[in-house]
Amino acid sequence: MNETLIFTVLTLCALGVVAAVALFFVAKKFHVWEDPRIDDVEKMLPGANCGGCGFPGCRGLASALVKADTMEGLACPVGGSQTMKSIAEYLGRVAEEKEPEVAVVRCSGSCQNRPKTNTYDGVSSCAVASSLYAGETGCSFGCVGFGDCVKVCAFGALKMNPETGLPEVDDEKCTACGKCVKACPKMIIELRKKGPKSRRVFVSCVNKDKGAITRKACKVGCIGCGKCVKTCPFEAIKLENNVAYIDSYKCRLCRKCVVECPTGAINEVNFPPRPPKEAGPAKPMAEKAAVATAAPVSAPVTENKGAEQTENVKKESEKVEK
Repeated sequence: MNETLIFTVLTLCALGVVAAVALFFVAKKFHVWEDPRIDDVEKMLPGANCGGCGFPGCRGLASALVKADTMEGLACPVGGSQTMKSIAEYLGRVAEEKEPEVAVVRCSGSCQNRPKTNTYDGVSSCAVASSLYAGETGCSFGCVGFGDCVKVCAFGALKMNPETGLPEVDDEKCTACGKCVKACPKMIIELRKKGPKSRRVFVSCVNKDKGAITRKACKVGCIGCGKCVKTCPFEAIKLENNVAYIDSYKCRLCRKCVVECPTGAINEVNFPPRPPKEAGPAKPMAEKAAVATAAPVSAPVTENKGAEQTENVKKESEKVEK
């Protein structure tokens, strides 16, 4: 009995040693060498593993950064430019300069501006609802309102406003990872340049219907009139498929387009309040008329010249009134 037990133990030990030796040689044979710098670069990254860089987690980006000859096209939206500069300095390369971006909801079709025409009774998912029918309103391009974008945001930067029925972005929390952009089936969320002091101007509409149809579906929809395109001095606005679009990298935030838009489809974010509107051009003309009338009293002017001045003022006033 004892001999059998001892034999069994020795046999198992021998098999274990043989298996260990075999595994050792196999590991050596098929060993894949990995650059130790990948571990260092991964530690420099924020560790959010959000996928906003286009790779499966921070480890994937770290590996790509170490293996690539240049850092062009490689960036961590969460860490930002400072993180990329640190990594570039460690790797002895130059980081690509990229301006901070933020997610923007390009739809102002609130419950008040875009009244419902029917009621959806199904799964509370934007993806499911949009695949089944056009939507609860007359606009088939606007926000569905079930918050798929809110659910995928790992940073708590999005929330649904119960009064408007639209998602709202917190600029301070948004990392521009792009998950909400991919989650929106209507493609109304995009990443735009954050802008100085987080100030931005953008067309808050993606409706491609003709003006009359858009106006009927939503009070603040873009009707494709093109006034904003004509008034922009920087050629930052283009009109395509009946809807205007502002290039955030060409826009100089003059806000002339905001004033010209007849439906209020262009949003201005984080700007100081505008000054009170002036009385208009008629007021200066009235002042000129008063000065011209008072001129014969204060200065020696001939009767004919005074009459001529009065006549000129009248003509200018008529032009303004027209």
